[in-house]
Amino acid sequence: MLSYWLLGLAMMLVIEGLIPFLFPDLWRETFRKLVSLTNGQLRFVGITAMLSGLLMLYWIK
Repeated sequence: MLSYWLLGLAMMLVIEGLIPFLFPDLWRETFRKLVSLTNGQLRFVGITAMLSGLLMLYWIK
């Protein structure tokens, strides 16, 4: 079970690193916009990302 968690973490890190590596200016601008969001907006982005991930896990499994 631990190997699946580590595999998932590794894949997340690869995917998270693709955008800043390939499009650094786009990533910087996106990050700048994220910093200007309110706490409520950031929480909405976070819950949306979590629910999307759970939905993907459900479909895969």
